Amino acid sequence: NHLTELRAADVIGEHPQLDLIEKRSVVVQNLKPLPFEAIVRGYLAGSGWKDYQSTQGICGIRLPPRLEQATRLPEPIFTPSTKAAAGHDENIAMSELEHLIGRELAHKVKDVSQRLYAFAAQYARERGIIIADTKFEFGLNKSGELIVMDEIFTPDSSRFWPIDDYRTGISPPSFDKQFVRDYLETLDWNKEPPPPPLPDEIIEHTRNRYIEAYERLTERPIGDIL
Repeated sequence: NHLTELRAADVIGEHPQLDLIEKRSVVVQNLKPLPFEAIVRGYLAGSGWKDYQSTQGICGIRLPPRLEQATRLPEPIFTPSTKAAAGHDENIAMSELEHLIGRELAHKVKDVSQRLYAFAAQYARERGIIIADTKFEFGLNKSGELIVMDEIFTPDSSRFWPIDDYRTGISPPSFDKQFVRDYLETLDWNKEPPPPPLPDEIIEHTRNRYIEAYERLTERPIGDIL
């Protein structure tokens, strides 16, 4: 991926806050980002669920009728979306992605994304977590090589559900930012900035869920890295 073996000290040298910076930063390759998000969905949730309700498909991919929210799909599907400079990203069909970056590169991105998802979904399931969907971002290095970049398989880029609490027909309890989204849906807010402040209990609950996901997936206590 886009990480290098360099440390922050190799780039900035001596710095009064070097210890803090090294704990909170990484040094990465300089890439030319591809202007879309590569999304793989294994379950019917989020914007995919909304798309299915209106079109019985996602990004032009037809799905079986009468599926419930959070249903596991027959097989994971690749559903790219544009990266909007402002406003919300927009789901696009594979044909549009081919037009955007070329057929060969588009299918390479699809193949890599699906293989990454399959590996991580199996790894997480063995540790009690369903990865319902996830997104990747890719870039090209100076040699034109495809590199996965940005965060991968975090609660901010993926939808994590505890297996024990999973059932269809609802938005399952989650380890990710969906908990905050669900809270915001209860407010009278037009979804325009500035966002409403979050109560302390929502912040604390979200923090605890992220920590639990980390400890389940890494099989070590969060205190080891703090």
